[in-house]
Amino acid sequence: MKYMLIMRANDETFAAYQDVDFGEIVESMGRFNDEMIQAGVLLAAEGLDPDPSSGVVVDYSSEPPVVTDGPYGETKELFAGFWIIDVTSREEAVEWAKRAPLAGPGSKAEIRRVTSIDELPQDNPWIAKERAWREATGQL
Repeated sequence: MKYMLIMRANDETFAAYQDVDFGEIVESMGRFNDEMIQAGVLLAAEGLDPDPSSGVVVDYSSEPPVVTDGPYGETKELFAGFWIIDVTSREEAVEWAKRAPLAGPGSKAEIRRVTSIDELPQDNPWIAKERAWREATGQL
């Protein structure tokens, strides 16, 4: 089963690591990622830009949707990055999340199962089209 570990940080988290050398941060993340690679569970990992003003929000509560530049109003937490892992259970995903580096004061990990294409209605033409695309690009 695939799970996404979504790292969330707040001002306290960013403050706790502002004086940490970037090389140390990269090394810490690199060691953790390497552990997951060696265990055969890591599928993807990315960090997100820590500057909320570089992002936008698309709000679908009106027609047409409204696009708002960052920083976001009332931002208490920001997604800082994510891992997608393939493990046998939610409990195993939790164990990996507990070991995440730089998970300091104020930070949290949200763990969400990633739905597989196999769980969707296979007789749907759009699902069949996506399956063909995934096969053609080596994603299945």
